[in-house]
Amino acid sequence: MLSGVWIAVLTLTLIALAAGLLLSLAARRLPPGAGSLAEEVNKLLPQTQCAQCGYPGCRPYAQAIAENQAPINLCPPGGEETVRRLADLLGREAVALAEPAAPGRRVALIDESLCIGCTHCRAACPVDAIVGAQHKMHTVVSSECTGCELCIAPCPVDCISLSQVA
Repeated sequence: MLSGVWIAVLTLTLIALAAGLLLSLAARRLPPGAGSLAEEVNKLLPQTQCAQCGYPGCRPYAQAIAENQAPINLCPPGGEETVRRLADLLGREAVALAEPAAPGRRVALIDESLCIGCTHCRAACPVDAIVGAQHKMHTVVSSECTGCELCIAPCPVDCISLSQVA
């Protein structure tokens, strides 16, 4: 009886060892997954989901970069540092950050006389550039705002607009 248990344990061990060796060989021979480069690119992006690059978020932009369908210099929130890191990762030349369609930087501006303190804009801001307490007036920290416009739609009283900053 005891020898039958040992034979079973030994058999299962050999099967597991063989499966491990085959998986190890397959991992070395097969190319990495198609999404792995896109994931590495996505990790380098600032994750503001601002859509200033022309894509609906950082992940679609990363996918386009990985597939060589988009330039690496379209991310204003990431700035020159992100362009440099993307160039290093992809083995491309670091180019200057693309100029936005409108000159200057845009930031959100809250009309304080209309703000009801609902916090919808604060929850929508991907970079936490909006500060204020529940039922109190909110304001935008302009140095942190990326101008992504994600705070405008959730505002129930339409007190948020974009303003050009030099």
